[in-house]
Amino acid sequence: MIAPEGTATRVDPGPDRAQYGLAAVLAVIGAWTVVDSAGLGPGFADQAVRPAAFGYVIGSALVLLAVLLAVATARGDRAEGEAGEDVDLDRGTDWRTLAGLAGVLVATVALIDWLGWAVVGALLFAGAATVLGNRHWVRNLLIGAVLSVASWYGFYVGLGIPIPPGVLDGVL
Repeated sequence: MIAPEGTATRVDPGPDRAQYGLAAVLAVIGAWTVVDSAGLGPGFADQAVRPAAFGYVIGSALVLLAVLLAVATARGDRAEGEAGEDVDLDRGTDWRTLAGLAGVLVATVALIDWLGWAVVGALLFAGAATVLGNRHWVRNLLIGAVLSVASWYGFYVGLGIPIPPGVLDGVL
């Protein structure tokens, strides 16, 4: 059938294969989480919920989401492009910013055992904020220091989860 003049014909692009890939990754991670949770220890006798329960719930939810995504993709659902006013769809990826953030994350992983979370967390916040365009370095470091020390105490004292103090061992 020929479309009338002045009207656009719509071509069906078919299923979005990238969504199938994402569904497969979700399914693999979910299955791995469930299987890995089976090997967890019993925890403490006074715990109402055993540690493996969280892995079972999260892993099962990931597998369920993978199945739902695959079904939605097979039915022809496609993700829409970002239409936010702060996103310029005509510009490509800012590789410099992406590389800077990756560098900050790699430095965080490399330095956390040596410097400790309180110092590295402050550097992580300040580095990420600076890479993303904030030029108030001193303020970034101060905010990062407050957040990282507060989170260190929250995990170490509040939850009883030991986080490496690093060079501040004995000070915190």
